[in-house]
Amino acid sequence: MKRRTFVLTAATAALPASLLTALPVQAQDDKGYKELKPSVPVDVPAGQIEVIEFFSYGCSHCKDFEPIFEAWTKTVPKDVVVRHVHVGWDKQLEPLQRLYYALETLGKVDALQAKVYAALQTERKSLDQPDVLFPWIAQQGVDRAKFEQAYKSFGVANQVQRAISAQNAYQIEGTPGMGIGGRFSTDSGMARGFDGMLKLTDTLIDRIRKGK
Repeated sequence: MKRRTFVLTAATAALPASLLTALPVQAQDDKGYKELKPSVPVDVPAGQIEVIEFFSYGCSHCKDFEPIFEAWTKTVPKDVVVRHVHVGWDKQLEPLQRLYYALETLGKVDALQAKVYAALQTERKSLDQPDVLFPWIAQQGVDRAKFEQAYKSFGVANQVQRAISAQNAYQIEGTPGMGIGGRFSTDSGMARGFDGMLKLTDTLIDRIRKGK
């Protein structure tokens, strides 16, 4: 998904414009990544390297990348801390951000991540609409009242704002994208594919570890 250019796809035909997937574009920089100056603050102790996956539930590329990324996370060294950030380029994406951060609050991301993608993109359920989302959540075996409380909470609202600050600080223009150690960012368009993005992420992690 590109930040400013959206194209309609069959899988997401029923979604609002800013939830739609866009075609990847070729990188303008042959390096395939951005070096951030000044660097971005990170949420990990000294000696650890933070890696952020920037994604959106409305992005078909993110759906395809999810199992590949999860497999990669199982291979990272112990000094690498991985977290996910749901982008929020405009207000239409906020319901999906709230969905993700409510699931995170309840510890349900691992159990429901793939199901959310399938419901939204394959089954075309309007999970950005609370009157559709809340009954669907209950059908997944999640306590609806607890989910609604989390979804509407100040804590989740704060997470939404933190996500927007992170995407802007890392200069994320496409999803799936990666922020590495507060110093670099890339996405699947810049790196010319998922494999390229993960190999580049490995290389940049190594650069940070070696202090380069």
